[in-house]
Amino acid sequence: MTTASPPITSTLPQELAVVFAQGLHIDVPTPETDLLATGRLDSVAVVELLLELEKRFGVHVEMEDLEIDNFRSLATIAAFIAAHRHNGDP
Repeated sequence: MTTASPPITSTLPQELAVVFAQGLHIDVPTPETDLLATGRLDSVAVVELLLELEKRFGVHVEMEDLEIDNFRSLATIAAFIAAHRHNGDP
């Protein structure tokens, strides 16, 4: 089964773990860790994360795209980035 996003998303959770550790100083144990329920991601960290996503991945998040469930875990953030990159890059 082949799709366009797996090559992108296979490394994105790892890249995001680095962004969280180095850029946001947040330790995320697994790509499935719920960042909101565990208190790792609060409102200030969400704003910092959005800035990091734009800077590092070229993904600009519009207010109408700001669905908090897209930012619940590294896995969901990676899927969000892959979808937005795919739409912007042929």
